Amino acid sequence: MGKTVLKWLNYFLSAILILVFVLFAVLVLINRVSGGEPEIFGYQLKTVLSGSMEPTIKTGSIIAVKPGGDMTRFKEGDIITFLDGNKGLVTHRIVKVVNSDGKTLYRTKGDNNNAEDPNPVLADNVVAEYTGFTIPYMGYISEFMKSKNGILVTIILPGLLLLIYAGYTIWSALKHLEKQLANQKTEETTDPAMPNQ
Repeated sequence: MGKTVLKWLNYFLSAILILVFVLFAVLVLINRVSGGEPEIFGYQLKTVLSGSMEPTIKTGSIIAVKPGGDMTRFKEGDIITFLDGNKGLVTHRIVKVVNSDGKTLYRTKGDNNNAEDPNPVLADNVVAEYTGFTIPYMGYISEFMKSKNGILVTIILPGLLLLIYAGYTIWSALKHLEKQLANQKTEETTDPAMPNQ
């Protein structure tokens, strides 16, 4: 019974290690291919490293945003991701919709900020809409995975652990086989039914 449990535990640990290795490899590959902004089923994953939208979006979260569509469709209360010339991409809430000279502009504000953003956002500068999907703190991991140390930890280290574990498994199997052969030889030499040569 004990051997069966150990056997299944061995299979389980092997499967977990392989799964972790493959998952990290895929995440790093997606980050590299997409330039750090992965897209899954039409949704883009963005890393939020500012606390301006707390508590709605925690610092270090990964959020899913939906790009495309009519960027003049948004209303007060919607959360949008837009291009700010100085800061790059920003995800803030719309506090007011302004129509001026046939153009749609949005007044925006971070939920955690005391004041509105200084400049209104042109609808043309809106990149995507926040979907409400957030994975807290995963953004820190995503950013780390883009670094050289991140590649070392997420690809090489799991691979090395997998290699060590595979070596240990092979060594254990060989020791077990060696023990079985030794027991078999002992049984053959001590078996009273065997005729003396």
